[in-house]
Amino acid sequence: MPTVTNGNVDIHYEDTGGEGRPVVLIHGWPLSGASWSDLTPAVRDAGYRVVAYDRRGFGRSAKPGESSSYDYDTLTSDLDALMTALDLRDASLVGFSMGGGEVARYVGTHGQDRVHSVVFAGAIPPCLLKDDEHPDGALDLDTVAQMQQGLRADREGFLDGFLTNFFSADGELKVTEEQRQQALALAAEADLHAAAECIRSWVTDFTGDLAAITVPTLVVHGDSDAIVPIEVSGRRTHEAVAGSDLVVIEGGPHGLNTSHAAEFNAAVLEFLAR
Repeated sequence: MPTVTNGNVDIHYEDTGGEGRPVVLIHGWPLSGASWSDLTPAVRDAGYRVVAYDRRGFGRSAKPGESSSYDYDTLTSDLDALMTALDLRDASLVGFSMGGGEVARYVGTHGQDRVHSVVFAGAIPPCLLKDDEHPDGALDLDTVAQMQQGLRADREGFLDGFLTNFFSADGELKVTEEQRQQALALAAEADLHAAAECIRSWVTDFTGDLAAITVPTLVVHGDSDAIVPIEVSGRRTHEAVAGSDLVVIEGGPHGLNTSHAAEFNAAVLEFLAR
């Protein structure tokens, strides 16, 4: 099982290999790199080298539990360890949902020397926090704490409801029940402490990180996202990154890379080809 080690934490990854430009896929919460199963073959078949990894505490990566922090500086250090160990250069970073945080923080912290372009897909930047400084945000700290408590008290019930909303638009499930169950199976692999702590990381402010981005940027978002509203995130990221492209998928829920896989893949592939 291929891994890279950051400190004492082993990060699992899958690598299609090949000579093409690398495309690094960073998954959303509470899933793993396996959630990219619709995009990976399309990108690989287009001639790119695809690398997808599992965030620490999720999938087949190590689960350090309470001995680890799950803030974005720590999480992004895992991405940096992967980029360095595999010597990935001229790479396109594709971050879905929570994974968009690693994309933004990577550029903000480690620069763009290894980066060709970036994609924010249903992603949480620039800032989901709702407080006095961010009155138009989506999540206040009380709600974050309630979500953490709900997950810890009834993991199965919480994830069942969350992943229903994840794949729903206007109250209607946009994937098959089999696809939703596959997502639940991936979520079941996550460490409970890691999953709960990552909820707190969702409200990180990435405004300064987005300001550092000068490489080509794609923002793709569903207009019916009930988890990460496009008005709070996708449109604001597009406005924050000069020259970025915005693709809005009509009727797309949060999990648009599964529910609208053909449209999503086409948008990403068109962007990568530039």
